[in-house]
Amino acid sequence: RVAVHRMKLPFAFAVPTVWVGLEFLRGFLMTGFPWYFLAHSQYRWTSLIQIADLTGTYGVSFLLAGTAAVITALLPEELFHRLKMLTKNVGPTTSQPQPALLATPSRPNWMVLVQLGLFALVLGYGYFRLSETEFQPGPRVALVQGNFTSSLKHDPREFQQIFEMHYFLTGQSVQYQPDLIVWPETMYRYPLMTAEAGLTEDDLVRLAPMVPPDRWNHPEVTESLEKLSEQSGAAMVIGVDSRRVDHSGMHVYNSAVCMTPTGGIKGSYDKNHRVVFGEYVPFQEQLMGKNSESLATGAMGLSAGDGPYIFNYKEWNFAPIICYEDTVPTLVRDFVKEGADNDQPVDCLVNLTNDGWFHGSSELEQHLITASFRCVETRTPMVRAVNTGISAIIDSQGVIRSNPEVFQTVELENGKVQSELHDSIVNPKTGHLFKQVNAILIDQVPLDNRTSPYLYYGDWFAGLCLVLVLVSLIVACWPQRKLVAVPAK
Repeated sequence: RVAVHRMKLPFAFAVPTVWVGLEFLRGFLMTGFPWYFLAHSQYRWTSLIQIADLTGTYGVSFLLAGTAAVITALLPEELFHRLKMLTKNVGPTTSQPQPALLATPSRPNWMVLVQLGLFALVLGYGYFRLSETEFQPGPRVALVQGNFTSSLKHDPREFQQIFEMHYFLTGQSVQYQPDLIVWPETMYRYPLMTAEAGLTEDDLVRLAPMVPPDRWNHPEVTESLEKLSEQSGAAMVIGVDSRRVDHSGMHVYNSAVCMTPTGGIKGSYDKNHRVVFGEYVPFQEQLMGKNSESLATGAMGLSAGDGPYIFNYKEWNFAPIICYEDTVPTLVRDFVKEGADNDQPVDCLVNLTNDGWFHGSSELEQHLITASFRCVETRTPMVRAVNTGISAIIDSQGVIRSNPEVFQTVELENGKVQSELHDSIVNPKTGHLFKQVNAILIDQVPLDNRTSPYLYYGDWFAGLCLVLVLVSLIVACWPQRKLVAVPAK
């Protein structure tokens, strides 16, 4: 309203600009939660969403919000009165002249032309980017998908059952000779516990009194992880809980560990972007003390990792991201860009996720759709291993590849294993993507050697929109001059 009525900006420009500015703000305020933007509704329109590698996902949101604004401007004002969408003092019955609702009473024709022109430019750019795509064969990846609700995941009595199912699914995938096998987030339930060199037993008791000192640096978990990779003959990326103690205290991380058949553990990545109130409470240490427990996060919450980590295997570079990090545009962009800047160009993003919290709801589809836009923005494919689903491979055009080489579901009935091969990750009985099933998905990742302007210029477009939002807020708070009637002499 301020942008239209006080700043006199065209309605069809003000609406999408303010909308995108607020989406951008939501993407980083309080660490950000960039979930299901307006643009995500168009994930199937492949040629339309290619503009995301130039403007970010926000460019698609701008186009859609602008279209809605133009259509609104074409509607007769009387319609709004009939629907009782206007205040009583605005309308044709008032005696005083009122400002036009949209401040554009004589401009609908040029607004339509401009919007059609924008659509033409966006689609033209999309067709061009799609036509120049030349995929190169990449690694064969096996995605292991268990089906365990969060209540089972956190029950120590179920740890062995969870391991055995993932171990069985891994064995099923080995016959297809994958180069990389991925387990979902924290689906290896036994924590990896390491202590900084030089700490004495007394130090360990003082720094981590709740943990027996002999558990630190115990080789059992390390040897188990390395044995998994050795047995499979493939590199593996597995989600684990990591606990580390150093001179400052004990830290808990949500980690992805990479092993190779002959090199053992090659490194680990710690989740950077934690879920606010789910994995940590802002200002918890300042308000409640350093060793305080939180009812929201349990124990002391998670510590944040210190940046990206690139896994190398054979001639490929993999950038791991955990959980809903694949929905954060700035984080994924920074990870891919850092790899390029350090002569380790990222061939593939590897996402480890646990969506068992959501019990088969539409969140699973929403998460997958949101992740697909990261692939367009960075021109980098992504593989997603997701507890309860939906595991998938997404190419650099944002296309969710629904027909992998192998998609096999596994169910346990009366203690017997029932497995079934499918031609697609779409369930023919329901018409929806398979979810809440144990499964393996195997396919070759299509690599893309192109780069993306978004990698180097970031959220310049959304940033400009946010500037207009801030200016509008300032104008809204600025006092208006009051007109004083002067009596005639």
